[in-house]
Amino acid sequence: MLCQFTVKNYKSIREEMTFDMQAAAIMEHRDRIIQTEDGESFLPVSVIYGPNGGGKSNVLEALHTLDAKVLRPLCATCDKTECEYKARKIPVEPFAFSEETRKEPTEFEVFFRTDIAEYRYILHVKQDVVLYESLDRIKLDTGRRSALFVRNGSEVELKGVFGKIKISEEISENLPLLSYLGITYKKNEVISDVIEWFEESIDFLNYGNPRQELRTAIAKTDEVKKLVLDMIREMDLDIEDFRIEEKEKNFIEVYTKHTVNSYSTELTLSEESSGTRKLFGLLPFIARSLVVGTTLVIDELDAKIHPVLLRYVIMLFNNMEINKNGAQLIFTSHDLSTMNNDIFRRDEIWFVAKGKEQNSKLYSLVEFKNTKGESVRMDAKYDKQYLEGKYGADPYLKKIIDWSDVNA
Repeated sequence: MLCQFTVKNYKSIREEMTFDMQAAAIMEHRDRIIQTEDGESFLPVSVIYGPNGGGKSNVLEALHTLDAKVLRPLCATCDKTECEYKARKIPVEPFAFSEETRKEPTEFEVFFRTDIAEYRYILHVKQDVVLYESLDRIKLDTGRRSALFVRNGSEVELKGVFGKIKISEEISENLPLLSYLGITYKKNEVISDVIEWFEESIDFLNYGNPRQELRTAIAKTDEVKKLVLDMIREMDLDIEDFRIEEKEKNFIEVYTKHTVNSYSTELTLSEESSGTRKLFGLLPFIARSLVVGTTLVIDELDAKIHPVLLRYVIMLFNNMEINKNGAQLIFTSHDLSTMNNDIFRRDEIWFVAKGKEQNSKLYSLVEFKNTKGESVRMDAKYDKQYLEGKYGADPYLKKIIDWSDVNA
């Protein structure tokens, strides 16, 4: 489970920016939050709105970049097909509109939970070189806090349960220590717990290859396929069933079953509509997230599906009878049909907007205050006030052409 993510000096993000999945102490939809055994509360859904070019995608990309920086060394020698996407290099790009920031490191900090502990991982990177790195842990059963390692330049200090671990004196400056430990001591319980979160507990959806993504998600468990079929039937797509067939050269084909007037036939996925193909690239990951309890991160989810289906997907994560394993959905969107207090809590709605120096700012609706210092009411018309520019992240152009001045 993702608790909190902070980034500084990344693409359009100059100043420190924090994205928080911890539930605020507000009254609305208390039945729609994830309650942990130790009394903490987390959000199952969060959405980021903002104008094109405002930097909302960069918030998600920053999290993906951190994940890729940790996993790429582990996946580089992996021969599994699902490792190909994770093994690709994602460059760490500093804020571009300042000579000063180009010389400074990009800073990442993430708090996340597994079944046994909550961790804080910090990574500072400059031109792919690791300048600083640390890992801390809180055991959930005892509440005991401990530092596990600190790396400052070439100096490494292993602490606590890592105190007896032996490491090379010549670890590459480009290699995160966490990645090195994941390769060298993958059977260590704590290291395995941390690496497994990066590998299995957070997914970044890539729409480039829906067939491959379908296989990757479905392969995890039969329960995922069952839930995918349930969602397809709920959406009334006239698809009774589907199957995956392995082809040569690691290629797969997806076949969908249709029945019309008692006559059944199969279509290949390429013969389906573009909307259905997009759904097949999306639904398995949603199903897997709900079944396993992962954090699913999707850029521009509204561009992939109809607004009615978008609402349906959001409510799946909001329904704690369905979302029994602490699954989380984080996405960016332009769709205003779901920006209302029936769908979201105020702490689940986030905005990104750029300042005069091209620096993106991130803030949530629950912390937003108007010029009078007043907070947004829980019964406010969020979509209407957003369109009026009251939340700062104005979605519209500053000037609209006056067509009355154009000669016929």
